[in-house]
Amino acid sequence: MQEARLLYAAREAMGHAHVPYSGFRVGAAVLCRDGSIVTGCNVENASYGLSMCAERVAIFRAIAEGKRQFLKLAVVADAPEPVSPCGACRQVMAEFFPDEALVVLGNTQGNSTQVKMSELLPRPFSASSFLKGDIST
Repeated sequence: MQEARLLYAAREAMGHAHVPYSGFRVGAAVLCRDGSIVTGCNVENASYGLSMCAERVAIFRAIAEGKRQFLKLAVVADAPEPVSPCGACRQVMAEFFPDEALVVLGNTQGNSTQVKMSELLPRPFSASSFLKGDIST
């Protein structure tokens, strides 16, 4: 049931995407530990490098709302197969999601699959790579 709510929220967020260049709408939804769901959509820019993926919009929006503990993320797009986050999104997700967190990959045809965060990015760059000590907030 939780997966269905998350996929629905991601699909709804997809409708808000700003994609005048690619036309490829993506929506994402983050399930926070407190049970709330925060959504995001992709936002394109004429200077392509300034565009932002739906997954990062959802995560950054949740953080801006004071949330720091995430359980699951869903991403949906109108694609033949369930979509998977890009490398940049995977790295941002690794910063905030535990290795065992589930990521739901979906499409608008109703197909979906779940993978663990550790499967999406098995060896993420992390603070432990360069910092000593606790960096928790």
